[in-house]
Formats: sequence, structure tokens, C-alpha cells
Amino acid sequence: MSPAPLFRRVALIGIGLIGSSLARVMLREGDLAGEIVASARTEATLATVMRLGIAHRVEADPARAVEGADLVILGAPVGAYAGIMEKIHKHLAPGAILSDVGSTKQSVVRDVGPLVPAGVHFVPAHPIAGTEHSGPEAGFAELFQGRWCILTPPPGTDEAAVEKLATLWRRAGSNVETMEPTHHDRVLAITSHLPHLIAWTIVGTAADLAEDTKQQVLKFSASGFRDFTRIAASDPVMWRDIFLNNREAVLEMVQRFAEDLSVLQRAIRWGEGDVLMEKFSRGRAIRRGVIDAKQA
Repeated sequence: MSPAPLFRRVALIGIGLIGSSLARVMLREGDLAGEIVASARTEATLATVMRLGIAHRVEADPARAVEGADLVILGAPVGAYAGIMEKIHKHLAPGAILSDVGSTKQSVVRDVGPLVPAGVHFVPAHPIAGTEHSGPEAGFAELFQGRWCILTPPPGTDEAAVEKLATLWRRAGSNVETMEPTHHDRVLAITSHLPHLIAWTIVGTAADLAEDTKQQVLKFSASGFRDFTRIAASDPVMWRDIFLNNREAVLEMVQRFAEDLSVLQRAIRWGEGDVLMEKFSRGRAIRRGVIDAKQA
């Protein structure tokens, strides 16, 4: 007799890049989920999920999707969480684990936490993995390999539930770490959110150039600009919600970045080559650290 799966029924509420990649992992491994139920906002997305064969069942109504599930994962943009919880909280099964994949964690605690029923284990999560593509067709099972997944359970959360969710992410290939939500949001503001904001700014600056210059910018794009355009191609709805829900940490990092940029601006203006060398050398050291951490 085959051993019981880690989760008997998993409900994915929102099934974009992250959710569909996790679904593929669960299907690949075979013993992580007995049944995968997907819910999405549009019938077109649900039809795509069934065509791809990455869920056993789809439900347009998220309340129906979560019924009887022992793991529920919110995979919609974080700004939609409060509305989703209003629909599903009365239908969550006692003993179920409720998690998510959002890039902000204080907002998740704020919007989801008050509606979590007694007996349901709330374990917010953030798999730090992704591409500029979105939607269920963009997912792939190797997305999480060697990446980090940060769990931010509230104080007093059942340790067995936290470990069970951690097991899922480890089986997906992730390294798992537990972190306090405020600290998570501050760290991600500099490692993820600010770089995206800078990318959109640079691409926007290029778009506002005179037409003849803009065409040459596009034609002769060097690798640096191409990397920025890749980042800037990310889902605008998801990133709008991230910035609005992590505004304090992002604004702090924007201010710090602006101050550092002014130092470089002054060094270039006054020919301070030693200042430029010091800044650039520190940047190379950071890059080596990223490579050493196998996050390149």
C-alpha cells in the first residue's frame, strides 16, 4: 500500500507562475498531494489549467475550492487577499494549513490574520523565485530549485504545521528559513522591490527620449539595459500591490538609494575616481557573495 500523501487535498487560490510551478512539483513528486484543486478569477485561466493537466479539479468559486482542503495556498496578488479571505474563511477546514506565496508579509498578516478561524494554522510564506513571465503556462517544476522560501508564522503557530509546510518547500527544492514579517519586508525591499522600481524607472526614461534616440536605444541595447527590460516585463498588477503593501520599507530604501546615487553623481562631476573605484569594488564583492551563496 502506498503511503498517505503529505497533504490529502491542496487548494491553490490563484495559479500563476508560482502556483502552477508548485502544482507541477506536487504532480512530479506524487506523494505531496492526493488532490490538487485550483481556483482562478477567469474561466480562461481555469480552462488553461485543465488543458495543461496541472490540477485534478478547478473551481471558479474559491469557497468551493477550499472545502475539505488540508492545505490552502493564496497565490493571487497580495492586494486581493482580503477579498479572498472574506469569501473563504468560513469554509476552511479545522486543522488545515493556510499559507500564501506573496512578496510582502506584514500586509498578509494584516489582511489575512484576523479572518483565520480557530483551529486553522496560518503560516505565511514567500518563495523567492520567479521570472518575468506570468500565468499558469509560465510555470515549471524546477523554478524553486536552490532558491529560498521564507516562512513568517505568527507567534504561537503550531510547530508541526510549520514543519509540514517547510517539508513541502524543501521537496520543491527550496532552502527554508523562518523570519519575522517586518524583517522580511525590509530585506526584500532592497533585494527585490527596489531593483524592480529602478528597472521601471530606467525603462521609462528610455521610453521618454526623443523618438530617433529611443529607437537606437532599443536597437543597440547592451546587456545591462536588456536585464532591466526583463525585470520591467514583470506582472504590473502583482508589483503595484507589492509597492503599495510594503510602502514604508520601499520608501526607506528609495531614500537611501537616492543618497548613494547623489554621491556617485558628485564623484563623476568632480572627477573623484577614487570614490568611484571604492563603490565599484564594493559592488564586485557583493556579486561574488551572491555567487558564493549559489543565488546567481
